[in-house]
Amino acid sequence: MFFGAGSSFFTAIWIIIALMILFWAGSWLYRYVMTRRYKKFGGELPGAEFEETMRKAQIIDLRESNQFDSNHILGARNIPYSLLSQKMSGLRKDLPVYLYDATGAMSLRAVRMFSKQGFEKIYWLKDGFAEWSGKTKKHA
Repeated sequence: MFFGAGSSFFTAIWIIIALMILFWAGSWLYRYVMTRRYKKFGGELPGAEFEETMRKAQIIDLRESNQFDSNHILGARNIPYSLLSQKMSGLRKDLPVYLYDATGAMSLRAVRMFSKQGFEKIYWLKDGFAEWSGKTKKHA
């Protein structure tokens, strides 16, 4: 049974598992490299440090408006990543920028955009809003 017609099924399962592992490893490696590369602009902050130091920063929620409207970090401004290049001009370059999204991956791409526009103090929330335990604002 294991070596007959069913063996192609098990081979397919192993290929799928291998692809999932490769995808996970690639995602982890990309995030590791980008975090190191963009550290010169500010860096990744754990939730407690993000909350502790965000008082004098521009907090930007990169998620789409419907996600922001349902729940967001208290004091954050919603600029969806898809509109960031158009709305970035309304931000001050002399103040730190604190970014977050759902998981943290989109924030790394946004750091690149901010750095190209001359922003120098850019920080992002480690693991994104999904792991946030600080104060939030929920809409009804």
